[in-house]
Amino acid sequence: MYRYDTIDKEFLADRAAEFRGQVTRRLTGEITEDQFKPLRLMNGLYLQLHAYMLRIAIPYGSLNPTQLRKLAWIARTYDKGYGHFTTRTNLQFHWIKLADAPDILDHLASVDMHAIQTSGNCIRNTTADPWAGATPEEIDDPRVWSEAIRQWSSLHPEFSFLPRKFKIAITASAKDRTAARVHDIGLAIKRNRQGAMGFEVMVGGGLGATPYVGPTIREFLPAARLVSYLEAILRVYNRLGRRDNRTKARIKILVASLGAEEFGRQVEAEWEAMGPGSDLPDTELARIRAAFAPTAFETLPARSAAFEAAKGSDPAFARFVRNNVKPHKIPGYGIVEVSLKAIGETPGDATAEQMEVIADLGERYGQDDIRVTHEQNLVLPHVKLDDLPTVHAALAAAGLATPNINLISDIIACPGLDYCALANARAIPVAQHIAERFRDQDRAELIGELKIKISGCINACGHHHVGHIGILGVDKKGEEFYQLTLGGSGAEDASVGKVLGPALPANRVAEAIDTMVEVYLAQRQDGERFLDTLRRTGAAPFKEAVYADVH
Repeated sequence: MYRYDTIDKEFLADRAAEFRGQVTRRLTGEITEDQFKPLRLMNGLYLQLHAYMLRIAIPYGSLNPTQLRKLAWIARTYDKGYGHFTTRTNLQFHWIKLADAPDILDHLASVDMHAIQTSGNCIRNTTADPWAGATPEEIDDPRVWSEAIRQWSSLHPEFSFLPRKFKIAITASAKDRTAARVHDIGLAIKRNRQGAMGFEVMVGGGLGATPYVGPTIREFLPAARLVSYLEAILRVYNRLGRRDNRTKARIKILVASLGAEEFGRQVEAEWEAMGPGSDLPDTELARIRAAFAPTAFETLPARSAAFEAAKGSDPAFARFVRNNVKPHKIPGYGIVEVSLKAIGETPGDATAEQMEVIADLGERYGQDDIRVTHEQNLVLPHVKLDDLPTVHAALAAAGLATPNINLISDIIACPGLDYCALANARAIPVAQHIAERFRDQDRAELIGELKIKISGCINACGHHHVGHIGILGVDKKGEEFYQLTLGGSGAEDASVGKVLGPALPANRVAEAIDTMVEVYLAQRQDGERFLDTLRRTGAAPFKEAVYADVH
């Protein structure tokens, strides 16, 4: 894991002190809320429906136990005892008092954390595969490149006031666990025919009111040229992006209006004019890469007797292994996905006590390494198979052993109208009702992979456009209704879902999901996933079943 140096630490301390002065001026009335707003947003502090919300950066989703314990302590001391993990792999506290915000930033800085660039028209937190450094599938560790981007982009004077916010994701495996194609820039690490490493560069993806899957503008970019190429993209965007219309300011609108070919041509021209001088020096890349040197894994047998015995004697553990434990690149280890989607609970929420349990497990059994996924779960990426029964028991005792990763109750949901001033409808209760309806674990496994994603407004913080089933909250004369979409995917086969039909009242949503599941089970062939069946049959049988009683 990357460690902040003296310069990093001094900067965070200075930034926290600066914000303390700004908060004092606001509390004493020296500046108005309008004057204070851009200052607080630069430090991740939002004013929501009921209180201030602080969004804390978790670069490329990586945490160590000390940091997670500090987040737990902040939750208990300054919030209501919990935090909410987001689709940007950040953490949000929703009940912050303004007077406490400077103290919180001081506490974050003490463990090399902050809230910088979690808001504003700048380059936000770069996300990466949560299995980085652990999965046998990856070509290279995407955290190395994510950290390089973090250092290059942090407070970059040219890109701190872009036309609109800007998000980057990096995947290093054929299986995309980052939703790279629906980001402003998606990067896929690849090797060319000669074996050289580089990036496929996708630009202009995004969700919201006008969702797009980002087109590829360069099939192969030599890895050493990454920073200059990103700079060329951002320069073209900074020059041509709309600043007169907020809804048309994202780079996806620029790429769509110019066309991917013309946008790519302009980027190439800008890049050629820049020359190689702005790229990351080899020595600097080597320094960053050294921070992510492979963990000193033990030499273990591929088969663990204790692990196999526990699977044979404990059905709950066996189910957890089937759904939440993934293959590791080192024999004798596993990747453990920790679901924050217990049935009936708020997706993505973790209590202070649960954070402390994960921190303890990461320290004792997980090489001091904890990850956050964009699907609002946590990962212990390096756990010995021998230790898995003990880890599972501790997770179960903390309410963290729900065996539902990628199943129907593993739902992404934004905070919605329970917290957010932008929302039209609630998202959390809808997710809870759906999860309750599919509580039966045998049925959930029979259904298999089915990704449901819920947003409380068109801003799409819940990624509903790329859900196999997407749910969008809409307001109809003061009542909450929900529009269903089908056929989306945020994976390597990225697609935007299509609206199924008229929006449904809240009390019909879980029933409609159940109806579509029954259609799928009746229609599927040869073990198809829900998405595979839907793509083969089209939406017609699902729509007919859902709206059969609507005249």
